[in-house]
Amino acid sequence: MIYSMTGYGRAGAVRGGREITVELRSVNARYFEYTSRIPRSCAFLDSRLKALLNSRIARGKVELSLTMQNIDASETAVTVDMGLARSYQQAMQEMADALGVKNDASAGLLARFPDVLVPRQAAVDEEQLWADVSDVAAQALQNFVEMRGVEGEKMLEDITARLDTVEQCVGRIEALTAGRVEKYTQRLYERLKVILEDRSIDDARVLTEAAIFGDKTAVDEETVRLHSHIAQYREILGGGQPVGRKLDFLTQELNREANTIGSKCQDLDITRIVVDMKAEIEKIREQIQNLE
Repeated sequence: MIYSMTGYGRAGAVRGGREITVELRSVNARYFEYTSRIPRSCAFLDSRLKALLNSRIARGKVELSLTMQNIDASETAVTVDMGLARSYQQAMQEMADALGVKNDASAGLLARFPDVLVPRQAAVDEEQLWADVSDVAAQALQNFVEMRGVEGEKMLEDITARLDTVEQCVGRIEALTAGRVEKYTQRLYERLKVILEDRSIDDARVLTEAAIFGDKTAVDEETVRLHSHIAQYREILGGGQPVGRKLDFLTQELNREANTIGSKCQDLDITRIVVDMKAEIEKIREQIQNLE
């Protein structure tokens, strides 16, 4: 299957008392590029998540977003900083004595002071957390890949249709160039008859000129290579592997052969066909820039 480099995937689930959500999005890039936004407490999972994505994504700039929310109170424990609480209590007593007022410090009041009550996360089983996160990430990745595949198939249809058009253009060029030397020779004879009138025409010179013309305007090699490149294109598209970089090279070759034909042939009809062919090749190039 052919995959686009742009895509989006999301998955969420409750695992181990946590609500876990993973989102993936990607845009075009020459190679696989990975960025992430994850909680600091899960930083140790980053390299594993990158490897998980890279196992199914060959190219593209991929951004992963991981959010987690604890829904199980057992994950959080609250401790008391007794030393700090005593310091607050002593300070309040000293203030009461100095002002001659009642010290009404209670446990509830002391608990309101900063950092007296300290919430602490319970110890995390890293392997279990990875199992939970990777399960959700794998589902997000599957959704992401499926979206890429749907878009890739549409692009494949478009590229295939344009390849057919390019091949038809090559066939039209071959038809127009067939017999071009004979036609040129005939035109040359006719012009010489007008110029020389009753004087004899040097057949050897005419044939030499025709041969030089044929050598300069021959595009047989270019059309053969174009057919070969198109066949390779179709083979790669049907191979089921990442195709973007391979097709980028072949597209350059298609364009090179079209340019060569255009520079060799001065025929207006062929020039028009070359222009049409180059337009199709450019549209193919734009499409493959989005392929993985």
